[in-house]
Amino acid sequence: MSAMETHSVLASTSLPIDYDKRLMLFSGRANPELAAKIADKLGVDLGPVTLKTFSNGEVYCRFEESIRGADVFIVQPTGGNEATGVSANDALMELLFMIDAAVGASAHRVIAVTPWFGYSRQDKKSAPREPISARLVARMIEAAGADRVLTMDLHAGQIQGFFSKPVDHMTALFMLTQYFLDLGLEDLVVVAPDAGRVKLNKKFASKLGAELAILDKERPAQQVAEIGYVIGDVKDKTAIIVDDMIDTAGTLCAAGRTVLAAGARRVYAAATHPVFSGPAYENLAAAPFEQIVVTDTIPLREGAPDNVRVLSCAELLSDSIRRIFTDGSVSEVFGGENQLF
Repeated sequence: MSAMETHSVLASTSLPIDYDKRLMLFSGRANPELAAKIADKLGVDLGPVTLKTFSNGEVYCRFEESIRGADVFIVQPTGGNEATGVSANDALMELLFMIDAAVGASAHRVIAVTPWFGYSRQDKKSAPREPISARLVARMIEAAGADRVLTMDLHAGQIQGFFSKPVDHMTALFMLTQYFLDLGLEDLVVVAPDAGRVKLNKKFASKLGAELAILDKERPAQQVAEIGYVIGDVKDKTAIIVDDMIDTAGTLCAAGRTVLAAGARRVYAAATHPVFSGPAYENLAAAPFEQIVVTDTIPLREGAPDNVRVLSCAELLSDSIRRIFTDGSVSEVFGGENQLF
């Protein structure tokens, strides 16, 4: 038999595959509103999934249709949602179970879309005998079977290094700066709330064509901060205090009052993640901010102050999901400027 005849026999006995790549989008209970917006922008329906919490507090999930061979994207920031009754830990466990169920149901790839990465502040040892909780959460997500993670504005850049799987890091920087540009504010100064946020705030100031100032801050205990003084000129300027998250807002409110005491005419605040836990709403309502601008990575509970403005990151996330699905470049969404740390 000639070489050509041999090749013909081999070709005729090979298995022809007509593979139709599928994208399937599912939502946990942490932020179904954001997931619905992403689905709408992608032009797909959210996949049916049963999610519930048993009377003993255990979380349960089940995908209600076949996901075999599909690229499964699970939208689940690991924060609580008062409306659906899940805590931050419930959301984390639910994400892990959904990933495990998808892997067991033979999904082609499983992508965890966690725009808010819970436990991100516990990214290092600040005292003896503490865990590095952010690293443990990263290992748990990988152990459950996630093939990659899509997240936004991590509290610290090194968290990406806690994963051995690919991490696509989004940023709300461009959404937030465009919002303030559209306001047409004059005599702007961007104020970093502490030394750790200087690089982010420098980039923010550059996009606005503004000056940069820094607050001297010390943290004597967890969730407690003391603001000392302002490094830089804020007198007679419009100040924007920029951070990656707002939790109880105690630090932010103290920062706002310090900036006004240093001579600023007006003060705004901007952050990606509105954690808003504990007395956050009471603190913000009593604070001097004209506006507090955040995104919808975490859903707001009822009763937010009137000066809180929410920008949706659904367009950004849907674009990134589309590029991951089609094996396109995610960094092109930001012109390569999404690594801010």
